[in-house]
Amino acid sequence: MGVSLPRKELFDVPEGVIYLDGNSLGVLPKGAVERAQKTIAEEWGTQLIKAWNTAGWMALPQVVGDTLAGLLGAPAGSVATGDTLSIKVYQALAAALKMRPDRKVILSDNGNFPSDLYMAEGLIKTLDQGYELRTPAPEDVAEAITEDVAVVMLTQVDYRTGRMHDMSAITKRAHDMGAVMIWDLAHSAGAVPVDLAASGAEFAVGCTYKYLNGGPGAPAFIYVRPDIVEAIEPALSGWLGHDAPFAMELNYRPASATERMRVGTPPILQLSVLQEALKAWDGVDMVDLRAASQRLSELFIAEVEARCPQLTLASPRDPAERGSQVSFAFEHGYAAMQAVIDRGVIGDFRAPDIMRFGFTPLYLDDADVVAAAEIIENVMRDELWRDPKYQVKSRVT
Repeated sequence: MGVSLPRKELFDVPEGVIYLDGNSLGVLPKGAVERAQKTIAEEWGTQLIKAWNTAGWMALPQVVGDTLAGLLGAPAGSVATGDTLSIKVYQALAAALKMRPDRKVILSDNGNFPSDLYMAEGLIKTLDQGYELRTPAPEDVAEAITEDVAVVMLTQVDYRTGRMHDMSAITKRAHDMGAVMIWDLAHSAGAVPVDLAASGAEFAVGCTYKYLNGGPGAPAFIYVRPDIVEAIEPALSGWLGHDAPFAMELNYRPASATERMRVGTPPILQLSVLQEALKAWDGVDMVDLRAASQRLSELFIAEVEARCPQLTLASPRDPAERGSQVSFAFEHGYAAMQAVIDRGVIGDFRAPDIMRFGFTPLYLDDADVVAAAEIIENVMRDELWRDPKYQVKSRVT
């Protein structure tokens, strides 16, 4: 049986704040500062370059990768960490295209996170071999997977609305049509149960600064299905993806298993903080977490709809069809969100009119949800969002 939720004692949530933005940046785990200080002062400070061996720095990307694998239903050794999510998307997509050299279509959807689509566009231009990116509506994806598709690249949980693709059904359809499957788990990892091994997908990528609380700029991850990894040709053949980096060979030989998907020097400070953050998941059953998430989000929807008729639910109403976030549409959503944040409830905004709220059962409970709804009601009822200071858009929304 898993531990009880929430586990608020493990996190530093500022006093007077109800944090509903863990789907964008997770809160600070209490052990993270001490771990960062230890890495800086004791390891870097006293061991200097020796720490790559004495403090286990070189092995840290795979150690953290194996911890992540446990949360993703993946076997040990199948998840590599480091770099950014965009780089991992590029790696997976380039490798996938090489697996289907006779096909020229990359299929995504028009609700995918823009960076994924940008990376696909950039790769297509770089290869200059007649590849095409197709982006049907999310609900039309399955039908759009035809026999000319080389790769299907989708984000499981939509970043705007929380709408969730059926991983098993889509992957099966892709395989039935002979395509390679890539899943972006940016809004899934730590939010919903994921079983990569059971899905059969060839690749998965994701970030760790959202529900996994790894901190701003925390390392990304990439999963490669174990039975194909030895045949994968890395497009970014970096030094640390080499089979023997310190042999200093002039030509590239890929490392065994997923280690070949490493590129540059691992970000040790960030990896150490992420490793500490992942301790909060010790004993957590993802099925229990999912149930808690759905309960919180259902309560939030009921409270907000009863209090705020000005807001329109933009997320699927069926909790089984959305991830761990709830979005409402409002014409003046940006200003309204700034007014809500100013009163201690932190969510965020996505153009053109989406107010997003994330639910992280590790540090949220029912009382937080009700209190948040009361503050949102106050902002909407009294039209506090009309204050001119809330109309000025910041660079990050």
